[in-house]
Amino acid sequence: MFDRVEIVTKAGIGGNGVVSFRREKFVPFGGPDGGDGGDGGDIVVMADSSVTDLRVFKRRRFYGAVDGRDGKSKRKHGKKGGDLILTVPVGTVVSYKTQIDSHALIADLEQPGQKVIVAKGGKGGLGNTHFTSSTNQAPQIAQAGEVGEENSIILEMRLIADVGIIGYPNVGKSTLLDTVSAAKPKIAGYPFTTREPILGMVEVGQRSFVLADIPGLIDGASFGRGLGHDFLRHIIRTKILIHLIDGSATSPADDMIRVNSELSLFDSALAEKSQLVVVNKIDMPQVQAKLGEIKDAFSSIGTTTLFISAVTGEGVSGLMAETMKLLEQVSAEEEAGERIPRKVFRPQPRGIGISVHKEGNTFVVVAPRVERIVARTDVASSEVQRQLNRQLQRLGVSQALEKAGAKPGDRVRCGNLEWEWL
Repeated sequence: MFDRVEIVTKAGIGGNGVVSFRREKFVPFGGPDGGDGGDGGDIVVMADSSVTDLRVFKRRRFYGAVDGRDGKSKRKHGKKGGDLILTVPVGTVVSYKTQIDSHALIADLEQPGQKVIVAKGGKGGLGNTHFTSSTNQAPQIAQAGEVGEENSIILEMRLIADVGIIGYPNVGKSTLLDTVSAAKPKIAGYPFTTREPILGMVEVGQRSFVLADIPGLIDGASFGRGLGHDFLRHIIRTKILIHLIDGSATSPADDMIRVNSELSLFDSALAEKSQLVVVNKIDMPQVQAKLGEIKDAFSSIGTTTLFISAVTGEGVSGLMAETMKLLEQVSAEEEAGERIPRKVFRPQPRGIGISVHKEGNTFVVVAPRVERIVARTDVASSEVQRQLNRQLQRLGVSQALEKAGAKPGDRVRCGNLEWEWL
């Protein structure tokens, strides 16, 4: 099963705005008509119930959206770049991979159709029509498109089931799932017969729930031993657990304690998850012989225990009834505890984020919006230089340079363009 991948996503670059003027006959003072560039496409991750794993992302790791098209004359805006939609299984957790190798949660896609933007496309640049003023009727400047976001993304698929069956290998988890549902898991008498979670639908009267056979845990699973480490995280997405124990084991009560310890070491929240403790294989003579001893052992540690035989079906219907009862109780408690989240408004600063620092004898201006104007400007013409200086002054760059100590004649650099400050 491919249940965790890392991919790189790059949104589309915004199209460039253009410098253009009306050239129609009999329109002597047509004025500027340069159109804006189209926005770059976004990268969107969407949950799809028809997708079962993340296998496709193992074959390809880089995903890019379409760039926006450049603007044209006659105020024609460029076409927006198409979004790239990546479909993932329902229950996928999406997070950013940070520089310190930790994860920053983006979204938990629990419902089909849920989606989230993981890389935002760059905005299209403005055409020269946006730079007209009373003192600049023929602007020769336009704006380049923004670069789209590029992010490393972690996609982690976590199983979604109402109930999970946990326990050591070969305690009868697959046999129980086969008995109570239409699922046909592989059943054999050797460890790790189940290598990936298997789901089955269980009907109790007029109600039903999804039951998952979780691969067997071993001691040290929380530290990466065996198969348990890969699938422990699937248990997080179940509402309750059936903790199945082999009645023929040397000490069934100790087995329960050790498995719960592994759950707690992996995630403390798992230790608090509601579970039904069930002793299996009571059809075996050796289990029947020590049934009283097993009951006393669990009673001494304050654990209520159910007894079944997954092979013969003895006690199984009662177990499913108790499972449905506990599931409904836990679901009701979760609904009662839910609160409508408050919407948090985070107003953006009004400024454009201009900063100036000096590198040698050159003053370096850092301002994304200004850099986009400079990138589309040919400063060979003295008129264009004057227009650019007026625009920079209007945006507050001149004040920032003066505050940093720049004087006429000093070298100024913004983006890839360097010129003499007037």
